[in-house]
Amino acid sequence: MSAAPLASRESAVARAPGPAIAHRWYEDLQALAAGTLFVALGVVMFGTAGLLTGGTAGIAFLAHYASGLSFSLVFFVINLPFYVFAWKRMGKAFTAKTFAAVGLLSAFTHFLPQGLRFDFLSPLLAAVLGGLLCGTGMLILFRHRASLGGLNVLVLYLQERLGWRAGKVQMAIDALIVLGALMVTDGERVALSVLGAVVMNMTLTLNHRPGRYMAI
Repeated sequence: MSAAPLASRESAVARAPGPAIAHRWYEDLQALAAGTLFVALGVVMFGTAGLLTGGTAGIAFLAHYASGLSFSLVFFVINLPFYVFAWKRMGKAFTAKTFAAVGLLSAFTHFLPQGLRFDFLSPLLAAVLGGLLCGTGMLILFRHRASLGGLNVLVLYLQERLGWRAGKVQMAIDALIVLGALMVTDGERVALSVLGAVVMNMTLTLNHRPGRYMAI
């Protein structure tokens, strides 16, 4: 027997994935706290720079800019109808963790500005760094079978049932929402908001794919 086929088989065995190991409750708890804190910091950066983002957070930003209503309150209320869909389609555990994540994000976005302020924040930097923070935070939540509610629930359902890439579907939806910002802000802010949405969703597209980088 030649060494090459043996090495090839050994390499294949080394690459073969082992059985999935479910996350423990304290691992989920840490992920919910870290993921929502990352997203909250990104959202605060967007808000400071006058930018928007996609998903239900983007809708909440539109309502905030147009009416002056609290972002945290609008974001929490918008997500309420989606819990019924999540309960029926994604299960009780997913729904419970998503409800917790939405509550934590609402709380963090409300209290973070009381302990963190930017004397100067470039809108371009806010778009890129805020997008990376939001994408990374959502990735953490997705890998622990949680989401930020609303459109995230729909996107994850489509990926699990139809194989549609979460990042690409989210990007298409986010682009439509951000374009709605033309009603409440100028073209430059809209363009930077689109950049932020692209950065966020590219983070998801490259790191959350069916059959790769998945966890339960």
